[in-house]
Amino acid sequence: MAQVELIMPKMGESVAEATIIKWLKKEGDQIDADETVLEIATDKVDSEIPSTAAGTLVKRLYNEGDIVQVGKAIALISTDAGGTAIIENKIKSPQLKTETVSQPVTTPDSKQTVIIGKNSSSGKFFSPLVRNIAKEEKITMEELESIAGTGANGRVTKNDILAYLPTRGKQTAFTIKEKEENKAQPQVTKTTTLINETATNNKPAVSVNAGDEIIEMDRMRKLIADHMVMSKHTSPHVTSFVEADVTNIVVWREKVKKNFEKREGEKLTFTPIFIEALVKAIKDFPMINISVDGSKIIKRKNINIGMATALASGNLIVPVIKNADTLNLIGLTKQVNDLANRARSGKLSPDDIQGGTYTISNVGSFGNVMGTPIINQPQVAIMAVGAIKKKPAVIETPTGDLIGIRHFMFLSHSYDHRVVDGSLGGQFVRRVADYLEQWDINREF
Repeated sequence: MAQVELIMPKMGESVAEATIIKWLKKEGDQIDADETVLEIATDKVDSEIPSTAAGTLVKRLYNEGDIVQVGKAIALISTDAGGTAIIENKIKSPQLKTETVSQPVTTPDSKQTVIIGKNSSSGKFFSPLVRNIAKEEKITMEELESIAGTGANGRVTKNDILAYLPTRGKQTAFTIKEKEENKAQPQVTKTTTLINETATNNKPAVSVNAGDEIIEMDRMRKLIADHMVMSKHTSPHVTSFVEADVTNIVVWREKVKKNFEKREGEKLTFTPIFIEALVKAIKDFPMINISVDGSKIIKRKNINIGMATALASGNLIVPVIKNADTLNLIGLTKQVNDLANRARSGKLSPDDIQGGTYTISNVGSFGNVMGTPIINQPQVAIMAVGAIKKKPAVIETPTGDLIGIRHFMFLSHSYDHRVVDGSLGGQFVRRVADYLEQWDINREF
């Protein structure tokens, strides 16, 4: 009798766990090698887990909704016919089972049940390690929220919670933070925190009237909502706008797109052209390609361009073109088309949507002329490209000015005003427009 463990696979450097969304196979079902057994979800993307062997699914070690650590066995497969009963008798329960988001924890001093989840009601994120320590030490969510975090964006780290334990009940989180910051401007810290708490707690009451339909957000929409609110709380957003004359690009693409598709087997859209101009501008202004960690600026070596992609469900996902500066226009086109197709068919891997350093969003695909995009944290800038519209314009010629029909589009550049001032943000979007306007109409591909 042979028995094979189906393991929760590694799905990217920053992905340590995944939630089981749906089992596609029942215990006792026959499974072929590489046949999908279950669907899982990370904080980034949904994925399918195929079987690593042909045989019979004899035991599902976790239920739908359970969170499982990477590297843990999630099912047992018997590769021998007739081995099912023996294996089932030997297995009474999973050896390890991680907590679910809604798992209750009861404090020793109270019968009140609280929830220790990844995110608190105020939007703070808590890692699995911090949540486990909180469970072991009987720390409630309210108490956990009060701990001053020294990690990125105020995140509570392992060291923060361990440092808090000896002083638990003796001093407040504000006192700890004041000591760490050498008591510099303690009133500012207190006031800011109180404002944030007020904004969170004073949510407007929503009335439901006759005929109204109540629709529960799906998992992806909840993640998007949390990410957008977090971004607005994290970064003071500023947006600069530039109108670019892209007539040369429109004419060139119309001229070459049929031959391009015939030779390369790929449709040539405007997106890879825009990305090429973005990459050139990032090389000119590398301080756009950064992230913020507390008071430190991380200047990124790689240029990884995220491209916001709308899904049929109405949700949004941002696959990433890694090392975009090393690709020519043909390479960018292949990457754009591949990622867009896999995004819409639900075939992206967690690695496909990680590591972005700058994001582009094509609001023009919906007929919008411009937009004010929200920064995709932990990046510091994002650009929206609007619809291309024909307009009358003054054309300067050696013999005088003429009125002609040109193709224009707006570029909207939102940036984090903590680290990107108006001069840099404005010059960057202007440089992107310059590269688009200077497009060689006789360019070979």
